[in-house]
Amino acid sequence: MEGAQAVREAVRFGHVHDLFVTPAAADRNPGLLIEARAAGARISPVDDRAAESLSDTVTPQGLVAVCDLLDVPLHRALTGAPSLVAVCAGIGDPGNAGTVIRVADAAGADAVVLAGDTVDPHNGKAVRASTGSVFHLPLARERDALAALDACRAAGLVLLVADGDGELDLHDPAAAAVLGGRVAWVFGGEAHGVPEAVAERADHRVRVPIHGHAESLNLATAAAICLYASVAARR
Repeated sequence: MEGAQAVREAVRFGHVHDLFVTPAAADRNPGLLIEARAAGARISPVDDRAAESLSDTVTPQGLVAVCDLLDVPLHRALTGAPSLVAVCAGIGDPGNAGTVIRVADAAGADAVVLAGDTVDPHNGKAVRASTGSVFHLPLARERDALAALDACRAAGLVLLVADGDGELDLHDPAAAAVLGGRVAWVFGGEAHGVPEAVAERADHRVRVPIHGHAESLNLATAAAICLYASVAARR
């Protein structure tokens, strides 16, 4: 983990073991160091060169934390009758995966499942794109994407695949009954969408209508629209 926002969330949710900090970063974030020390993290001063070697960003912020791994078993992520779950199926870009996790957190989702050939949520770029949301809700990884969908269905969730050519229009009044139920939204990669074998398992393929001349929506925007549509339908 690196950067003040992400490290702060890690500290607050009890995941930090070691925190490496430059003098300048320590001066900028005195409260964060107090919180980290109180949470039991080991704090080690480092110079700028060491911080740069630990960082994978172009402009290091001088705060790097070593944290627990975050993922949990799939059955644990889906316990307790979840009502809203986001499934990332075949998302290879870490920035997109992290942003979907952030959106799911903001929408009040119960869990995020990373299925099939989806990037590791511990990837540095994914963690940064989540802006700390990786610490707020259960994350589960399942290499077998179809098994992940079966687990969601067994947990009582209706499977909705976000698909630009889907048969169900998100804005159709008839869609509200579906969107407002207990659902797992399945999102695919930016370029190719949800893998066909995964899409075939869906209960519904849902499209976000394009009213202007844009060719499509990017993944993060589509995920936000879909997840919040479910939130709105419940209310």
